Amino acid sequence: MEPPGEGGEMAAAAAALRAAKRALRGELRQRLRALGAAEKQRQSRLLSRKVIGHPKYQESRRIAIFLSMPDEIQTEEIIKDIFKQGKECFIPRYKPHSNHMDMLKLSSAEDISSLTLTSWNILQPSDDDSVREEALAGGGLDLIFMPGLGFDKKGNRLGRGKGYYDTYLERCIKLPSGKPYTIALAFREQICDSVPVAENDVQVDEILYEDC
Repeated sequence: MEPPGEGGEMAAAAAALRAAKRALRGELRQRLRALGAAEKQRQSRLLSRKVIGHPKYQESRRIAIFLSMPDEIQTEEIIKDIFKQGKECFIPRYKPHSNHMDMLKLSSAEDISSLTLTSWNILQPSDDDSVREEALAGGGLDLIFMPGLGFDKKGNRLGRGKGYYDTYLERCIKLPSGKPYTIALAFREQICDSVPVAENDVQVDEILYEDC
């Protein structure tokens, strides 16, 4: 038998990475399921205060933030403060069956109630909504708050496997405004010793969680 060639080794390494990510996602989902609603709310409030006092947040004008799913840090208080401070707020619109995402402008915190609930149980602007400003078409972003399933202290992030944020950041980098500062919002249960990553996985500039 011949030894495997370089192509075979690369394929084996990629398969091993996928398996490691899949195993860690399963473990993190289990940890998040065990987290009670009151504890999620407590950590979310604590992080909202950290964000509102953060120098990068205070100096940023154009901010993208996710609308939370039940197993994510709740961002409602941060969104309210973005409008209170007179900043501009952008939220994701994910395109299903792809890795394409746009960041579209919210007009107010109350505007969230007009959004469409997708089959993934996420509120987002409807596909035929062409009125809202897309962040990259109108001057880029200063700051992106990023969700994820797991993070390590080096800034490595484990998403849900679709690649939406990595692809979006690649688009940002190509623009004159460049890559925005990125802050991940995490429950302390989402912090891992090490997150398995590939070369094209984009690191997060900073991770905020209770003990940081």
